[in-house]
Amino acid sequence: MPRLGLRLRLLFILSTCLWLTVSCRSPQIGEEIAITIKADGTTHEINLSAGSTVTQALQSAGIVPGNLDRTEPPFYAILSNGDNITLTRVVELFETEQVVRPFERQIVRNETLPEGETRLVQAGVNGLEEITFRRILEDEVEISKSAVKTVVLIDALPEIVMVGAQASYTPLNIPGTLAYLAGGNAWIMEDSTANRRIIVSTGDLDGHIFSLSPNGEYLIFTRKSNKPADEEINTLWAVRTRNLDPKLISLEASNVVHFAEWIPNTNSVAYSTVEPRSAAPGWQANNDLYRVSITGGTPRKLLSTSSGGVYGWWGMSFSYSPNGKLAYARPDQIGLVDQDAGYLKPLLDITPLNTHSDWAWIPPLVWGADNESLFFVSHAPALAPITSEESPYFDLTATSFSSEATVSLVHSAGMFAYPAISPIRSNGREKNFQVAYLQSIFIEQSDTSRYRLMVMDRDGSNSKLLFPPVDSNGIEPQRPAWAPRALEGQTGDFISVVYQGNLWLIDSGSGDAYQVTGDGLLSEIDWK
Repeated sequence: MPRLGLRLRLLFILSTCLWLTVSCRSPQIGEEIAITIKADGTTHEINLSAGSTVTQALQSAGIVPGNLDRTEPPFYAILSNGDNITLTRVVELFETEQVVRPFERQIVRNETLPEGETRLVQAGVNGLEEITFRRILEDEVEISKSAVKTVVLIDALPEIVMVGAQASYTPLNIPGTLAYLAGGNAWIMEDSTANRRIIVSTGDLDGHIFSLSPNGEYLIFTRKSNKPADEEINTLWAVRTRNLDPKLISLEASNVVHFAEWIPNTNSVAYSTVEPRSAAPGWQANNDLYRVSITGGTPRKLLSTSSGGVYGWWGMSFSYSPNGKLAYARPDQIGLVDQDAGYLKPLLDITPLNTHSDWAWIPPLVWGADNESLFFVSHAPALAPITSEESPYFDLTATSFSSEATVSLVHSAGMFAYPAISPIRSNGREKNFQVAYLQSIFIEQSDTSRYRLMVMDRDGSNSKLLFPPVDSNGIEPQRPAWAPRALEGQTGDFISVVYQGNLWLIDSGSGDAYQVTGDGLLSEIDWK
């Protein structure tokens, strides 16, 4: 029986092989097949040897395909009798067109104009682009068209129209020059809150830098760049506030995010830069420092590029004292800068905050008006099991160089307490100044909390709430700006803040608050 089974299996295998041989028999040499070819609008009937490919069939018909042409079936296919071949001519074309890009229309509310009145500030100009298109045609019919290159020949300029939004707020006399950023434009007030005029109307100020010179004669600011954000973030500019027709001055600096400030008693500006990145937060800090004159010349390096310590990728900030000393703050440290030798002199280590996100916290820092003290926000510890780097508590602290003492003045003020120093006031032989700061409403969530404006004496005594009242919403984190001097008969000095997009002035003595604007567009202020 086993031998019989073996014979049956061998017989089955032989039968199968014979059937496959017969069914898969190659065409016999000399056998011809008939093929139909459709190409270029014409039908060709040809005969050719069995086993020929599509390519050979086209050659027999005298048809030459192009490099992009295609056939159905494909060129490499083996043909059978009666098959049809269809040749599709494919053409690739590159064409250049000039396309007009219409300008945008920007509306700027202006409280110096009566309600409803409009005024053209800048006429719009259409842009012009040169676009290279790739066109694909099959048998002279376009099946696709795509842009492969775009070159901007003329940048579009927006049309800027001012619309009157005059408010009925009582004008106030003010000292010095108060500058504010609204709707991407820079404005100033002089002598009175009713005396307002625009000094930069480009509509592209980004608010990273917005600072008046100590005498209020110049303003430095940053403008959004026209280049892609991963190539250039912004550019640094200056303008003279006293000119009735201000001309913008390029400081030939770019990518200025954290710091730019006037160097006291000079016509120069110090600034720090970053390198743009496509990944969050959008830059890698250089932690450098340059000095440039607004009258021109090559920038001079004060600090070389460095890693910047813990979370140094975010960056660091600086602060000048009234007499020109320079302090720095970074996520893990505060100290002084030797501007001549170009190095950092650490004073205090700060416990860096672990934000678990793509931003880092830099301690707000400012000099006292006496040139001998620093006021800053320090990261306070928390009880276990919360780690020091994750503590939600931040104190307002001061360090004195004359007494070599560091003291916590306000416990749990918040990470964005932003101390601001008043001008010195003389009381007989004694000279004093006050400190305005922000107090977080929700102490343990000061990163997202709103704040209230407070004021205290330089030693932390006599702290009191100024604005807004406890039954109102708080203000967003910002550095308050003091008036450069007091007005006659005023109990204190004015402090300016942005509240709900409007400018408010608060008397530090009486606590009286005055709303100055009503268009809700303000974002930055400075007062000198």
